[in-house]
Amino acid sequence: MSSPAARVLDIARSFQPACVLAAAADLDVFNVLASRPMNAEEVASAIRGDVRATTILLDALVALELLSKQGDTYALPAELVDVLTDKSPQTVLPMVLHQANCLRRWVQLPQVVRSGRPAERIPSIRGEAADTASFIGAMHAISGPVADTVVGRLGPLSFQCLLDVGGASGTWTMAFLRRVPSARAIIFDLPDVIPMARQRLTDAGFIDRVDLVAGNFETDPLPTGADFVWLSAIAHQNSREQNRALFGKIRDALAPGGTLAIRDIVMDEDHVHPPGGALFAVNMLVGTERGGTFSLEEYKADLEAAGFGNVELVYRDAWMDSLIRATRK
Repeated sequence: MSSPAARVLDIARSFQPACVLAAAADLDVFNVLASRPMNAEEVASAIRGDVRATTILLDALVALELLSKQGDTYALPAELVDVLTDKSPQTVLPMVLHQANCLRRWVQLPQVVRSGRPAERIPSIRGEAADTASFIGAMHAISGPVADTVVGRLGPLSFQCLLDVGGASGTWTMAFLRRVPSARAIIFDLPDVIPMARQRLTDAGFIDRVDLVAGNFETDPLPTGADFVWLSAIAHQNSREQNRALFGKIRDALAPGGTLAIRDIVMDEDHVHPPGGALFAVNMLVGTERGGTFSLEEYKADLEAAGFGNVELVYRDAWMDSLIRATRK
């Protein structure tokens, strides 16, 4: 068992591998090396990097077993090609890029705690549009492999029209439409991400069953006509007051007797467990104006205040896949 000092120092140094991985993703090292093995000079030319600095980064990636090295030639291991390149359905590269954006905010945590204001958003070297695309891609990368399983935990489903609030990756809409083949769906999200959903839904053959509506749920009314609303990984971006307002808008848009299902982190009353939820609250502190993670009791109070009843915890997960269901009164 490690000593208390060793445990503390392990935590203190844990940023180092994350920074190496984030830099490689931002610089597109993995896609470059997926084409063929290269030496440091060739990689530096491809990423427009300094040769000495590129060599040090590549050697660190080899040490982390994210690259291999033979002589002076670097390669992306075969088992990582699908994971770390952007053309594979199995890729997690968008999530790595998103975590790099999070890292730029987390390093400002002391200032955030002093001021109570979120961190300054510093675009990556890829630019703001690419950062938005990586966020949407990250949501698909993390949700795609589990979406059908998570939706299945809701039990038998019967609805005519799904409203997916903030669902522009399209991932969850497709899972629900697979589950209820006779249903249609509406995706409501910001204008700049709607085209990403349109492309994904078109590629997957679902576009004819989905209406895409651009808007901002903070300022715009929600589309009406749905008897089932899905709110996935949205509530943690808000304060409780903001959630009450959003739940009220959902109630107004939802057919009488309709269902709202929420996928998010659900905390114990102490707000310490699950530990991942406590750390994710920090992510919301540095990244949003008023976001956080909430307990079932808090969700229940806010849903009931907004006009919902029969609030129940359908599934408890150690991370983001907890499920709460409620009925419009």
